[in-house]
Amino acid sequence: MASENKKTRIGVVISDKMDKSITVQITQKIKHPWIGKYINRRSKYMADDPNNDCKMGDTVKIMECRPISKNKSWRLLEIIHNSANI
Repeated sequence: MASENKKTRIGVVISDKMDKSITVQITQKIKHPWIGKYINRRSKYMADDPNNDCKMGDTVKIMECRPISKNKSWRLLEIIHNSANI
């Protein structure tokens, strides 16, 4: 299977208002090269959610795929933590 070469990311759903789509925010802590301070870097990805399973606040795992639309090149693999179970 070709999925072992695909990138995967874990992030939090920040928008589920679109039909069959979610916006996922990935946060990374990186060390500044010469100041030495840790900085939060955020990236937003649009992912395909064909069954509309995700809700805002869910922690999800997404995987890179072929372009589905102009902005969507990721798809939902699994919901790691459901925000309704808090």
